[in-house]
Amino acid sequence: MNKKVFAAATLAVFASAAHAQSSVTLYGLIDAGISYANNSKTASGHDKLVKYDDGVAQGSRWGLRGTEDLGGGLKALFVLESGFNSGNGTLGQGGALFGRQAYVGLSQNNVGSVTFGRQYSFSTDYLGGNYSTGGQTVAGNYAYHINDIDQLTSSRINNAVKFSSANFAGLTFGAMYGFSNQAGAFAGAPATGPATATVAGSSRAYSFGVNYANGPFGVGAAYTDIRYPGQATPAFSTAISNLTLNTVRDLRTFGVGGRYSIGAATLWALYTNTHFSPITGASTTFAAYEAGAKYAFTPALTAGAGYTYMHLSGSNTGHFNQGDLSLDYALSKRTDVYALGIYQIASGRVGSSNLAAQIGSSTSYFGNSGTADNQLAFRVGIRHKF
Repeated sequence: MNKKVFAAATLAVFASAAHAQSSVTLYGLIDAGISYANNSKTASGHDKLVKYDDGVAQGSRWGLRGTEDLGGGLKALFVLESGFNSGNGTLGQGGALFGRQAYVGLSQNNVGSVTFGRQYSFSTDYLGGNYSTGGQTVAGNYAYHINDIDQLTSSRINNAVKFSSANFAGLTFGAMYGFSNQAGAFAGAPATGPATATVAGSSRAYSFGVNYANGPFGVGAAYTDIRYPGQATPAFSTAISNLTLNTVRDLRTFGVGGRYSIGAATLWALYTNTHFSPITGASTTFAAYEAGAKYAFTPALTAGAGYTYMHLSGSNTGHFNQGDLSLDYALSKRTDVYALGIYQIASGRVGSSNLAAQIGSSTSYFGNSGTADNQLAFRVGIRHKF
């Protein structure tokens, strides 16, 4: 009897250990609130807009994350993440079921991971969250640079193979390649056919990055090159005004940023340079200079401020100036409420169109074009993480 009891106990221990080696986690967040903007585009001109807005501080999402311990420090891992709009329940990212992320791979302790699927570029991984006002404060998607042209928040690469290193005393680095999945177009779709062709899957991309974070100090750099970005499915954000991604042959962006914390204060600065090469015609370069700070008055109450100057040169010219202020109060570790205000003014031209102000990383927030060269927006919201 004692032997049977011992055997049963032993099997139970091993069964528990085997179960503990694998895990699947359901996670997500919902961000919702009310926003106001002046100079919002209408059919007859511009007017004030008050709207329910979703995914401002962070995009609303839910996901599954899992790992399996294979022994010897080797693990299998996966992430499936879906974006959605809490206002109407629709899917984000062009309706893709797992449009935010969908990948599987292996990781090895003290080496890093290799993953396969739809994944973020290193411009998003290393720069967007660490060294930008959009990533450091609840200003979020209202503070990222217009239409996310420098890929700081929504640079998701299809058909990608990605290596991300382990953390070596604060140093991390990585590289990725996204396949075109089109015969004869390993380097992206050939420059033939109409400029507005949208051949699904013919866009290829690659990205590199390096980041160092140790104590209060951090610095990072990333480079991303996307061939025929307008032909990716789901599509990337539309570029500025009539400089649409369907006419772009190549989008190349480089950025470098730094961050330093002093007690309850954190300071950051970021520079990005994005170059558009069209299928036909002259190229355009977009440079962004950003600086910001936040201060934690208490563990629950944090204020943030940021300023961005953006300069467009080449075949298109223009200037953007944007400032923002935000206040965030944590009701718990998982729920916070916030308020923010952003003002932007623009001047210049893209082709034959005025270069109008457009707050946010997507024109879907507050469309603005024509004669209006400035925009003011306010927002109150709530964010819950689970």
